[in-house]
Amino acid sequence: MGTGEPVVPEPSSAGPVSAVQAMGFPSPARDYYDAGLDLNRLLITDRVSSFIMRVSGNSMTSAGIYDGDEIIVDRARIPKHGSVVVLRHNDQLLVRRWQLEQGRAGLLSDESEDPQWLAEADDVEVFGLVTRCLHYVR
Repeated sequence: MGTGEPVVPEPSSAGPVSAVQAMGFPSPARDYYDAGLDLNRLLITDRVSSFIMRVSGNSMTSAGIYDGDEIIVDRARIPKHGSVVVLRHNDQLLVRRWQLEQGRAGLLSDESEDPQWLAEADDVEVFGLVTRCLHYVR
């Protein structure tokens, strides 16, 4: 504590988020948590390098990302094969699954079965790794 590092709860830690059964009623005898809800603590591992973007389009529905959703992007995390990333590719801002194979990088979306392999001439800047997706319950 006191190092400026955000506190990230362990999956088993007590707090405002716990497992919920989607049936029945909550017990009135259940302990009441009154410490407030800090979404930064629960959803973001690095406040300095994280930001939220709104998604337009349905090219990543297989990753659970839909048109109008907000995604949390962490610029400090390094993408690996299969990571969902936000990037600029030839003046287009995209959300895609990062593909690495035999020393080359590619982008995969729901719109194609095969990755779009990047060429040396492509202008590419990876903004960060998508860590969470927030969307309205439909």
